[in-house]
Amino acid sequence: MTDSPVDSLRADLTAARFTVAELGTLWGEVAGGALYRGQRIPARRALDGRRSDARTSDARTSDAAAALATLARLFVLGDPVPVDDLERALPRLAIEGAVGLGLVAREGGSAVPLVDLRPYSFVDARGAGEWWIASDLGELALGHALPEDHVLGVGGASMTLSGLMLQAPVGSALDLGTGCGIQALHASRHADRVVATDISVRALELAAFNARLNEVAGIEFRLGSLFEPVAGERFDHIVSNPPFVITPRGDGVPEYEYRDGGMVGDALVEAVIEQVADVLAPGGVAQLLANWEYRGEGDAFDRVRGWLDTAGAADLDVWVIERDVQDAAEYAETWIRDGGTRPGTARFDELLSAWLDDFAARDVTSVGFGYVLVRRPEAGTPTLRRLERLHGSLGENEAGLGVHLGAALAAHDGQAATSDSELASSRLAVAPDVTEERHFWPGDEGPTAMLLRQGGGFGRTVQAGTALIALVGACDGDLTVGAICAAIAQLLEVDAAELTAELLPSVRGLIDDGFLLPVT
Repeated sequence: MTDSPVDSLRADLTAARFTVAELGTLWGEVAGGALYRGQRIPARRALDGRRSDARTSDARTSDAAAALATLARLFVLGDPVPVDDLERALPRLAIEGAVGLGLVAREGGSAVPLVDLRPYSFVDARGAGEWWIASDLGELALGHALPEDHVLGVGGASMTLSGLMLQAPVGSALDLGTGCGIQALHASRHADRVVATDISVRALELAAFNARLNEVAGIEFRLGSLFEPVAGERFDHIVSNPPFVITPRGDGVPEYEYRDGGMVGDALVEAVIEQVADVLAPGGVAQLLANWEYRGEGDAFDRVRGWLDTAGAADLDVWVIERDVQDAAEYAETWIRDGGTRPGTARFDELLSAWLDDFAARDVTSVGFGYVLVRRPEAGTPTLRRLERLHGSLGENEAGLGVHLGAALAAHDGQAATSDSELASSRLAVAPDVTEERHFWPGDEGPTAMLLRQGGGFGRTVQAGTALIALVGACDGDLTVGAICAAIAQLLEVDAAELTAELLPSVRGLIDDGFLLPVT
């Protein structure tokens, strides 16, 4: 049986060792860092140096290095390469096969890239993995601003969402606005069936190509806006990096399909939150990235609460985490640059004025960015309604923050279903990533501040009083919470029942956040 062109490409990429690690070795840490910042010159210079070194290497090593360098130059840097070099780098697929797949165009003796194709590595609860991801060429390769139908590759937002993704096995998952398909690929690792939707035919074609190239089955691709392609269906897990970027609606302002939802302000995020309840199965969880506007002197969370109090979202558990805030001008500058328009040009100034006019019309002073998690309870009423601001660095999460989120939801469910008397009778242990920190004024015997720090998860810091610090320190899984509270009360010469009642709400919070773990 003859291999398909995609099978041939996969075999060639494997033979060339076209991986994240090999590319890092190929051009080095400095050039890799420059590429991350959007500068290709150091990587080009590194490849040119490798070409010179290859002349003194043995033929087998030289051929392997040359194939990797050709693919790196063509698909990562976006530079044309000689057709003969590409033939040697892709011996099974060959130039005609690459043209047929829409990867390159042939211009004279050169192969010109038509897509960005690069390796992508990750670690999740199932272990380490690596895929090849095709997307449209970026502004560096194009040499100009992005077209409005651009299909984005794996960027910072994509990696943020994939890291947030819950990883417990489920029957079905929905990737809303799949783009190049990266979230659908991740969802396939824990879902039996995945549906991926997008309004862009081009995005669905690239996403389907990426699934075939990486031999990932079980993903169905559907065309349409928001939840229209899945009307009447329900899913156990929904993930979405929606086109939430707030963009002026007007002539002359580009509307990029991958980031602009075509609505005014943050209305698209509002629409997703209000509609998601209709698509969640009992026990199902939706996770999305979002922006929300700060208007006038108001708190953006008041507006988000208004969205959540609609008929559709009122019966859901909710966890909203704001990770960053940008003032209106900074936000506009960020997304104008994202589209490939350079600062200092007349076009940049024109777009910035349009953005600021749009913000001024709604009295928008700044824009928040964060994560939204909503869950349909399997039974009963919602018990989780949490909106919080966690700016700054996260903790260490090798397998992704989603593992911590899943554990936090399970911990919350456990303590929410536990009465105060049951909690006092339970045994707890301090999580292994928790440390205690004490601060003293010089010469003072007692600490002025006592902190509990979390090494993983959100890297939270909790300032605690003497009694709570003592309780946490004694939680080794042997004594019950009530027994510990009684011992502390005796030392502090206070009433044990009153101290227990005072500490239990804080204990519940520490369980929710992963500082304390139930011992069974």
